[in-house]
Amino acid sequence: MKNVTIFDHPLIKHKISLLRDKSTGTKDFRTLVEEITVLMGYEALRDLPLEDCEVETPICKTVQPMVSGKKLAVVPILRAGLGMVGGILTLVPSAKVGHIGMYRDEETHIPHEYYCKLPENIGERLIIVCDPMLATGGSAVDAVNLIKDRGGKNIKFMSIIAAPEGLKKLSEAHPDIEIYCGNLDERLNENAYIVPGLGDAGDRIFGTK
Repeated sequence: MKNVTIFDHPLIKHKISLLRDKSTGTKDFRTLVEEITVLMGYEALRDLPLEDCEVETPICKTVQPMVSGKKLAVVPILRAGLGMVGGILTLVPSAKVGHIGMYRDEETHIPHEYYCKLPENIGERLIIVCDPMLATGGSAVDAVNLIKDRGGKNIKFMSIIAAPEGLKKLSEAHPDIEIYCGNLDERLNENAYIVPGLGDAGDRIFGTK
């Protein structure tokens, strides 16, 4: 899968291992998700567009490259994706934020959309879609479809852990997007949860059951 990057950075691996630990509490879990997103985002945003701006140093005026903040949109898949937004905004505070709401049918495991709100001029932006877990791939595929239907073109997807099944599905459905994953796990179990995984990311981020 040419459009997939699996990170091997030791800090990302270490922090994901802490995420997996069932004794990691809500506060630490939330912090780790944000820290991992910063580390992943540093690489995923390597091609963020720049624009020349005038800067006055203590010595003289000069023209230097700066990030064109109006060109970035972060779109978390609700609700767990919200935990990754802060990490991207740490890197690019001026980024716009959209939201896509999906819920999974517990019997069929099919995702259903209930909300979609994207920043204006979405077709002109680099779009980072965030979801900590890429399991079956259904929500990710549908979220990218929604963005494309509304004019989005330059799309990247970020997940902290992924199952082979979901990664394959998303990569094949959208070969034109770049996919970044912190770790590729073993498989999905009979309930479509990632193994070894880390449990329900949304519940662990927000302290719910």
